[in-house]
Amino acid sequence: MSMEANKPNEEQEFIFKSKLPPIYVPTHLPLHKYCFENISQFKDKPCLINGATGNVYSYAEVELTATKFAAGLNKIGIKQGEVIMLLLQNSPEFAFAFLGASMIGVITTTANPFYTPAEIAKQAAASKAKMVITQAAFVEKVKPFAEGKDPHHVKIMTIDDGPVAGCLHFSELLTTAVDENDVNPGGFKIDPDDVVALPYSSGTTGLPKGVMLTHNSLVSTVAQLHDGDNPNLYFHDKDVILCLLPMFHIYGLSMMMACIRVGAAVLIMQKFEITRLMELVEKYKVTIAPFAPPILLAIAKNPEIDRYDLSSIRMVICGAAPMGQELEDAVRAKLPNAVLGQGYGMTEAGPLAMCLAFAKEPFGVKSGACGTVLRNSEMKIIHLETGKSQPRNHAGEICIRGTQIMKGTTFLPSFINFLVLTKQIKNSYEDLLRVGHCPS
Repeated sequence: MSMEANKPNEEQEFIFKSKLPPIYVPTHLPLHKYCFENISQFKDKPCLINGATGNVYSYAEVELTATKFAAGLNKIGIKQGEVIMLLLQNSPEFAFAFLGASMIGVITTTANPFYTPAEIAKQAAASKAKMVITQAAFVEKVKPFAEGKDPHHVKIMTIDDGPVAGCLHFSELLTTAVDENDVNPGGFKIDPDDVVALPYSSGTTGLPKGVMLTHNSLVSTVAQLHDGDNPNLYFHDKDVILCLLPMFHIYGLSMMMACIRVGAAVLIMQKFEITRLMELVEKYKVTIAPFAPPILLAIAKNPEIDRYDLSSIRMVICGAAPMGQELEDAVRAKLPNAVLGQGYGMTEAGPLAMCLAFAKEPFGVKSGACGTVLRNSEMKIIHLETGKSQPRNHAGEICIRGTQIMKGTTFLPSFINFLVLTKQIKNSYEDLLRVGHCPS
């Protein structure tokens, strides 16, 4: 990680940057156009594979289905700037809906379907969701909110086979041929600073807040990792990426967008079951495995793993929580062909660091480290009492600057206000976000 400092006669400012050079990021593109920008190169290749059913959707089919969904949203009255909630486990419909919503400037808020009815209602009301897309098993959690005294005109849509009383069905939005006029009848324009996703996060403190992620910030998130001549996280169009991480979480959502950007196949797994996971890896020759530590622990401890051929895995990415040295050693023993490393990020700030052993032209890395700061970003470590930036190997609070950072939260809609609120000491942080994490 490179570090810059001011001239000797000035107070030193320590700014950390990537070892990789900056790249061009097409932040003028809406998210869906960025993800599908290279689709002509792999339109007939598998894009989404439903691990539960074996159904395969090509890139051309995914783009068309997302476009039909966008047109369908228009027809049922969901307009630019309004919000839909995806209350779904991992599924192809999650991808269709998220990308389709982006096409017409609709904002997607994502939620865990295993939340309580009260938690779902609170997020749906706070985000002003006009429609909740879910599975039949979770409809009863949504109905009390949608059918309450003040229903906010909330529609419920299901994705399962067969109709559910009182609910729309996902297929109803996909029944007709579409053209540009169906998707964009008013000729509206999507601004890069428009919000496209509204995941909820408690950050490091407090109650969950809607994190306003723009087209610009999510394009930057993917580009910083996967674009350029030497991508920091090298995926390519021959890869098969296991999508077990929840798509409603920013980690899983980012992986899905990255795969579509590079033309890789996304193998969707709805829930974790260790034997089924190993069967799918063997059957589809999975090459990229983004995991969290509990999944890696299950793999490391499973006595049946040697019965399966997992040699296709070339990369294991650990995120969402730190992976200790003992677990790292155990996973390396089980998956000796894979490059194993960690990344670090948060919903509000996107990816902050990533292991450079994952690069197309890899760097040597320190075992147990969470990676180095990404390209097109700058990081400071500030002293908790003085606010002064710290050199290498000093503790302090992480501050990050980059176009991947959120626009703000529903608690504080302006990022500038967020910065003002978090300036608890006198020093100026310019446009750096204090993330609230203090590595030692």
